[in-house]
Formats: sequence, C-alpha cells, structure tokens
Amino acid sequence: MKTQTEVKNLKPGKYVIIDDVPCKVVKISTSKPGKHGSSKSRVEAIGIIDGKRREIVKPSSATIDVPIIDKRNAQVISLTPDSVHLMDMETYETFECSIPEDLKGKLSEGDEITYWEVMGKKILMG
Repeated sequence: MKTQTEVKNLKPGKYVIIDDVPCKVVKISTSKPGKHGSSKSRVEAIGIIDGKRREIVKPSSATIDVPIIDKRNAQVISLTPDSVHLMDMETYETFECSIPEDLKGKLSEGDEITYWEVMGKKILMG
C-alpha cells in the first residue's frame, strides 16, 4: 500500500519508496532553479528492510511514492535462532518473522513487541 506526495514535501525522518523499496529519508538537498528549468531535489535514504543507501534526483514539484506503514503489536509465541513466531494482539493472526541483528538474544516467549507492516512485508522493530 502506498500513496503519493510531492518531493518538496519530504523531510528527513519521513519515508519514501525508491526502486520499489520503502526507505527512511536521511538527507534532502535542493538546487536553485536554473534559467530554463525548475529546482531539483536530491533525496538520500536508507532502506528499512535491507539497510542499503539509496539516492534519487527529481524535480521538486514531481510526485513520489510514499509507503503506508501500519504499526502493530504482537506477542512472541516461539523462538528459533533466526526467526520468531508471533501472534498479532488485535487480529490474533499468527506469522513468522526474521529477527533483526539488534534484537537477537533479547527476545523471550511471552514478550510483546512492535512490528510494522509495509508493502506486504512484516518487519520487527526494537
């Protein structure tokens, strides 16, 4: 799920889709308009799923895709070394997620944790 906004409305800390990957905006720089053109914005962002740095240059008035992020809570049902089995606290749906590096060894059964559903993927947040 996604929506659109103009590039000039983006700010650091907001989210954007670059190369079909949801990313968190780190830096935006805008050039002055030239004699025959509009101002351009360079958006630097980091992928929230893979952690890779991405960059895009577009006119400030152009539209860009923005992901719709659904923040939810879940309870840990069971753990394996690389994945965790969770149950959503509202819908009682169960699903499996991979554990990010910063959360390995910190989770235990029965814990409540926040996860994001972004573009059909579920991501654990610390």
